[in-house]
Amino acid sequence: MRQSLGAGLGSTTGPLSTVHDVAMLDLDGVVYRGPDAVPGAAKALATAHEHGLRLAYITNNASRTAQQVADKLVAMGMPHVGADDVVTSAQAVAHLMSDALPAGSAVLVIGGEGLRTPLEERGLRCVSSLEESPVAVVQGFHPDIGWHELSEAAYAIQAGLPWYASNTDLTVPTARGIAPGNGSLVQAVRNATGAEPIVAGKPERALFDETVARVGGARPLMVGDRLDTDIEGAIAAGIVSLAVLSGVSSLQDIVDAAPGHRPTYVSADLCGLDDVHPEVEVTSGTARCGSAEVTHDGTRLSIVHGDIGATVTLRALVGLAWDLADRSDISVRVDGTLAP
Repeated sequence: MRQSLGAGLGSTTGPLSTVHDVAMLDLDGVVYRGPDAVPGAAKALATAHEHGLRLAYITNNASRTAQQVADKLVAMGMPHVGADDVVTSAQAVAHLMSDALPAGSAVLVIGGEGLRTPLEERGLRCVSSLEESPVAVVQGFHPDIGWHELSEAAYAIQAGLPWYASNTDLTVPTARGIAPGNGSLVQAVRNATGAEPIVAGKPERALFDETVARVGGARPLMVGDRLDTDIEGAIAAGIVSLAVLSGVSSLQDIVDAAPGHRPTYVSADLCGLDDVHPEVEVTSGTARCGSAEVTHDGTRLSIVHGDIGATVTLRALVGLAWDLADRSDISVRVDGTLAP
């Protein structure tokens, strides 16, 4: 296996799930989209687990408890899921705060049960008003958060309390489309205070460290759909990554990624865990990977042989685009019809 941490595509001679011992699986856009499982996800994960890959389900969304997330995954047919297999940004931020604050400290919570539960499990006391003498503020996503809660956070921060945030994702996918995420709400408080929170979720290290501490693994693999959180966070943590195209980041986004900000592997969805990722050979504007062949006509990428949804074809497309960009600073466009 040749690995890459943000420079070029890594390669394997066997299925990816036989190379790594634990997969850190982002949820929204990877395992499910809103209320529905990503097609083929359960089967792909079951096969990967049969290959010996341990599955850790991790999420930046702090609105649900680990048990609630596990229940949702089980209902969708995902394999080998219990509350101990789920790691949330709320758990990670609770760990950070319990390490920094005296046991039993009151903390002002801007969020719901998904945030309060891990804080209480770490021995912290949750309050909802500055009048209750909290020693810190913590903010996590919940759809019912409004002006009064955000204002209370702003008042507490202006009073000098340290500010923590579960994550700073600007958006959150829903069944109806993309909606404002915790990062958008954090930005409102930032606008009012000029302060910066201590963040636990991706792309920061705390969620990755929490996952490794909980599930172990000497050869972890981060699987995500967002370059800005999942992939950037994995690179910063020194973890190889698989970018899937079932969520937020598009094939064009991956093609456009600069050196130092690129995933190790790419696939259409979680089926890529069970695929071999062969070397990409690039010569004279043509890339070959397995049975796939892709060319560049000076303007756009074209598939000569291969199915756009196949891992080898995506690897050829991305490998050729990165080679052209790195050698000649060409801005490579992906034909709009090329979408897995």
